[in-house]
Amino acid sequence: PGAAQLTANRIGDAALRQKVAILSRDADAALLAVPGFDAEPAIQALLRHCAREHPDAIRIDAHGRVTAMHLGWSLDGMVFSGNGPADVGQCLAAISAPWRLTALLCLAFAEDFAVIEAIGGRIPWMAVCLPSQWVPRDKLGLEFTQVHAPVADNQTLLAAGDHLARLVTGEPRWERFVWTITRAASLDNHPLRVPKQEWPTEHQADARQLAAAAFWRTERQTFIPLPELGQALFTIHVQVEPLAQAVSMATQARALHAALGSMSQAVLDYRGLTPARDRLLQWLEERAASGGVAFISSPAP
Repeated sequence: PGAAQLTANRIGDAALRQKVAILSRDADAALLAVPGFDAEPAIQALLRHCAREHPDAIRIDAHGRVTAMHLGWSLDGMVFSGNGPADVGQCLAAISAPWRLTALLCLAFAEDFAVIEAIGGRIPWMAVCLPSQWVPRDKLGLEFTQVHAPVADNQTLLAAGDHLARLVTGEPRWERFVWTITRAASLDNHPLRVPKQEWPTEHQADARQLAAAAFWRTERQTFIPLPELGQALFTIHVQVEPLAQAVSMATQARALHAALGSMSQAVLDYRGLTPARDRLLQWLEERAASGGVAFISSPAP
């Protein structure tokens, strides 16, 4: 109770820059809804949540005008106005009318959003700009078990699908965290927009060079329950930082070493970590033994 679920964007933030670029050139791949689905109640609930949790970022006046304070742009009906950055204004103005409020909220916050239904966990609506190696359009309209079918070692997860969907659409608020180690530095990791970067071979990079070229990617996922609608708003906050920066203490290195070492072959393959696993484990051992002292190394070519 009381924990913030959203993160306000400010001018210059990486999430804002990348979201502006994506919504400017590829909005149809990010803003998605099942035909006939009425998302307006959920969008209005999201708007109220944003304004209540971050009154410094979102303001709604007595006439219903919505202002993204940090961005310098407002939506009055279907019309945008303001004196914020021109690229943000141009991006918003190009969005089709039914999606304009959603686009404003997408840019005002670092999170991506989706609606999950209590019955079956279907996902009928998405505003996802920064996916982690998945295509939002491919998941639209699918139920929980279908969405997670490709996940490695998923038997327990799939068996609990109906229960989890009911759980996250009830009154309590839930959060979960996922992580991986990747070569991709971009928050946007849509497989059709961002080419997959292969790990360098052992001849190209030793353990320290590999770690210097690796990034720690995390998602904080939360659920804003809408029990009166039989839905929840799913939020996804992606963060990426250099691995050597993220793992700065020996305790972190030991914990990550244990987690990486416990992964099955199926999970390693699913996350694309098989070619890097042994060298990452070696680097983590060295980092743990050194007490977390940073290694100076150049990225692999």
